[in-house]
Amino acid sequence: MTGAASGLGRALVERLVGMSEVKRVVGVDERRGDVEGAEWRVLDVRDPAIAQRIAKCDVVVHLDVDLSPDADPRQRSTRNVRGAQTVIMAAAAAGVPRVVLCTSAMVYGAFADNPVPLEDDGPLRARPEGVVADLLEIEWLARRAPKAHPGLSVTVVRPSMVVGASVDTFLTRHFEASRLLVIRGSKPSWQFCHVDDLVSALVWSALGRVEGAVTVGSEGFLGQDEVEKLFGLPRLELPESLALGAAERLHRLGLTPAPASDLAYVSHPWVVSSGKLKAAGWTPTYDNTTACEVLATEVAGRHAALGRRIGRRETATLGAAGATVALLGTAAVVRRARRRKTRGGT
Repeated sequence: MTGAASGLGRALVERLVGMSEVKRVVGVDERRGDVEGAEWRVLDVRDPAIAQRIAKCDVVVHLDVDLSPDADPRQRSTRNVRGAQTVIMAAAAAGVPRVVLCTSAMVYGAFADNPVPLEDDGPLRARPEGVVADLLEIEWLARRAPKAHPGLSVTVVRPSMVVGASVDTFLTRHFEASRLLVIRGSKPSWQFCHVDDLVSALVWSALGRVEGAVTVGSEGFLGQDEVEKLFGLPRLELPESLALGAAERLHRLGLTPAPASDLAYVSHPWVVSSGKLKAAGWTPTYDNTTACEVLATEVAGRHAALGRRIGRRETATLGAAGATVALLGTAAVVRRARRRKTRGGT
């Protein structure tokens, strides 16, 4: 398993080590993990030498994927795509018969006309921007792998919005705002996937109980009103043109980490069915309400706007209007300044 020393990888190692069906767990990471009972291999997953470290394994679970909003986009993309490519090629070279990858249900895209729920084998319609572009590249590698390496089976696990301890993404930061941004006329459908349920889905995938594209999430979804009630937060409703235009300018200026297209995921449905897992007998431990409450506890005391983390002093200065309003205002000020500069001929 890659990315095994921390986060999701560590949680999965800990689960697998205690299972009677698993004889041996090999953890690969840039530092040695602290889970007893696992064998540790310290190296970068982009190093081709990984093929020697995973020899004689029955399955490789690749979890060394960086989804942090604060990562440098180019470095993150290079690491994510090169890492997945190297792991797949190493598995094939070492004779490992199966690889499990973890991307996100975001690869389906969030659209007003999406069926609810999306099926596991549905088309991937997401725009290739930001972190989603990395995930789509990994999905392409997964589809190509069995053709390029006959005998190699690839399972891709696609969770809905992941929540739990230490999970920090553009989506979780959406709930760190003083008001929840809503695009006027949109109907968000919130589906969560607690990290414990994602771990159990990865276990089922590693053991070969499901194959191919596998979605995972809590049953059903919550509406915007329900989420606002659970968080105790009011909404900030804006026209689509204003919100998207401002978000695009802010991202271009480097003031926010996520592209404007990511606002679709907080505006339109991308609910998944977990169809293959359920057919195999899997059921989630957390429902959406409980998972949402976990998220509320995790983000308490943090402040962000459009994916940008805001400090306490900044938050206090912004007052009741909130950081999101201030950032949108910043974009408008920059635009007016540029127009004046152009008219002035300087």
